[in-house]
Amino acid sequence: MIMRKLKKEFSSEQREELLRALKARFEKNMNRHKGLEWTKVQAKLEANADKLWSLSEMERTGGEPDVIGHDKKTGEYIFCDCSAESPKGRRNVCYDREGQDARKAFKPKDNAFDMAAAMGIDLLMEEQYRELQKLGNFDTKTSSWVKTPSDIRKLGGALFADRRYGNVFVYHNSAPSYYGVRGFRGSLMV
Repeated sequence: MIMRKLKKEFSSEQREELLRALKARFEKNMNRHKGLEWTKVQAKLEANADKLWSLSEMERTGGEPDVIGHDKKTGEYIFCDCSAESPKGRRNVCYDREGQDARKAFKPKDNAFDMAAAMGIDLLMEEQYRELQKLGNFDTKTSSWVKTPSDIRKLGGALFADRRYGNVFVYHNSAPSYYGVRGFRGSLMV
């Protein structure tokens, strides 16, 4: 992958359109964030232009970000990709740059780690993925790379997860592998 510089600016119209979309999703899915108020979330977003830009990237790539929690210690809201399937604009990627570079042929254009970093978001850890699955049925036809422990990664492996047969499964694959139905989900603290 060529590390691309993403322009971290967008027009006031794009910003307002994003806030409307986030608010509509927030109000439609109150089960994901019981007891939280949109006005407080919006105030945090408006005070953090870089985070709002990251959410616009999550939205642009098909992640349908929504609030899934609130950290009472830091006061931050936890956003996560809540699209039914792994975000379309983030599929067909290797796990990380090392995996991508290891491919001899048919290298994909990108990898999950570099894409997440460029967007300013974090890959979900296995525990976060399992918590997300408590809020709905995600990845019933696709799968998502999850942050892999270093001891597994050092041996060339990487983890991915999905939901099949009413259960959440975590599997392993080689980090250079990639599939049209495997992408990644991200989270963002605002």
